[in-house]
Amino acid sequence: MSERGALRARLDLLAREVAKFGAVGALGLVVNIAVSNLLWRTTDLQVVRAGLLGTFVAILFNYIGFRYWTYRDRDKSGRTRELTLFLLFSAVGAVIENGVLYTATYGFGWDSPVQSNVFKILGIGIATLFRFWSYRTWVFKALPAKEAVLSAEAFLKQGRTEQVSRVQARPVRR
Repeated sequence: MSERGALRARLDLLAREVAKFGAVGALGLVVNIAVSNLLWRTTDLQVVRAGLLGTFVAILFNYIGFRYWTYRDRDKSGRTRELTLFLLFSAVGAVIENGVLYTATYGFGWDSPVQSNVFKILGIGIATLFRFWSYRTWVFKALPAKEAVLSAEAFLKQGRTEQVSRVQARPVRR
């Protein structure tokens, strides 16, 4: 495959990954906003606390979508490690997301229902960039491509062959 063809294939894979991540994320956004608005309107919880609960419900929803759809072809050997990292990076994303809401609400006094939703969505957008990078880099690690494994095996085999031929070519000293 040419260098240009390989680049095109990698970009196609990345585009599909971004589309799947975005689809799960869009549904998670709906869950997040729905839960947050439901709590804002039906309970006496403070704006940021209700927003944080909405975030955590969406995190659980998103994990299922990412594991079983977006990244279903990725390494599944270390589920405990995967879930731990997912929750860690999701918590950082929750701090980013709700930090924006907190700043708007308590720093500027922008706490009307429309303003709360706008800053909740803005925070989700910023946190999504962090989550995409961290999930694909650390949580849902790619399995090695067959070509990479085969080329590494060939390289190692070639190295062993060269070592054996060098050893055989040496004159025996007595």
